[in-house]
Amino acid sequence: MKIAVAGTSYVGLSVALLLSQHNEVHALDIVPEKVAMLSQGKSPIVDKEITAFLEGNASGERPLNFHATLDPAQAYTGADFAIVATPTNYDERRNYFDTSSVEAAIAAVREHAPEAWIVIKSTIPVGYTSQLRQRLHDHRILFSPEFLREGRALWDNLHPSRIVAGAPQDDEEAVQAARKFVSLLADGADPREKDRENADGTRGIPELVVGTTEAEAIKLFANTYLALRVAYFNELDTYAEARGLDARAIINGVCLDPRIGPGYNNPSFGYGGYCLPKDTKQLLANYASVPQNLIEAIVDANRTRKDFVADEIIERVCGVEEPTVGVYRLTMKSGSDNFRQSAIQDVMKRLRGEGLNVLIYEPTWNQPEFLGNAVTHDLVAFKDAADVIVANRWNDDLADVPEKVFTRDLFKRD
Repeated sequence: MKIAVAGTSYVGLSVALLLSQHNEVHALDIVPEKVAMLSQGKSPIVDKEITAFLEGNASGERPLNFHATLDPAQAYTGADFAIVATPTNYDERRNYFDTSSVEAAIAAVREHAPEAWIVIKSTIPVGYTSQLRQRLHDHRILFSPEFLREGRALWDNLHPSRIVAGAPQDDEEAVQAARKFVSLLADGADPREKDRENADGTRGIPELVVGTTEAEAIKLFANTYLALRVAYFNELDTYAEARGLDARAIINGVCLDPRIGPGYNNPSFGYGGYCLPKDTKQLLANYASVPQNLIEAIVDANRTRKDFVADEIIERVCGVEEPTVGVYRLTMKSGSDNFRQSAIQDVMKRLRGEGLNVLIYEPTWNQPEFLGNAVTHDLVAFKDAADVIVANRWNDDLADVPEKVFTRDLFKRD
């Protein structure tokens, strides 16, 4: 079976490599440098499993039927499925995801593969797929949400918590196509997952084929719940800091309750990354005519947390003449090279607004400045120049200057 994938960031590339184990997969991108790297067996993103798959394919140790291309005709012509995994940034003015790249990709698919089933993997507003099918008079469009972590995207595809696809439930042909797509993803998963025991006593990978709008809602509500967890434990940490309490001890005691558990409980400077900020805002916008309090409170709580963190940093340098605040890495997570919408960026803006000098250590940023702040690759000079070092996540790079470090990373993990 031939499968095309539009977009080779962590969603598109991970699903392309997963499916290329048993199918002919053509991954399309518009960036020549990324396509060149992929063709050479090199990963353009930091992801251990993606790197291993590409290197294994290049060496012949793990052969894959994977092809990277800049040519839409090569990618789409003859494709049975075309997966759209292009970015949908949140437009603050419209309170809506920018879906222009999705629609451009769909138009390109239809130019070369009028009968292919299109599966949208990009995150989109609730109700978008149904509206798009009607507007384009194209009933061969499905939606399948992703539940991936940046830096572990392929691992999460190999070991999925569940596989979800959306199709109109009154369209049997579309439902069967959605089931086929789900089976393709399941076939690519680690074989051990097929006989695993789930918490509810069932075995294997849970597979759900629901309506397109329900599938879209699953994605946004899942990410908003994760944002809620992050915001909750951040607010607990804020309380503990303000009252002089041991936040780690409180969190451990709370999370020993199996109904609560230990996931997403390590304090941070706020939830960030590419998904959680925009997904919570989009879900809030979808509530325009529906009563709600909690969703809006999550967004507000994240803003309040970043204000608190900035105030704590300012207090640390109070009394220091012309202090320099060092920011250790812009990334949200350890083991990641992505800092889109990272919480530290908003903290930095608050610090700059107070007139503080900010110096950034970020080895993956190749420009001399970021948001008007100086960037250095010299770790030794960075640690020497900074009066306080702000780190969303601890790293042993800072082990020799613990007295300078400000972090809320209590458990030394993401």
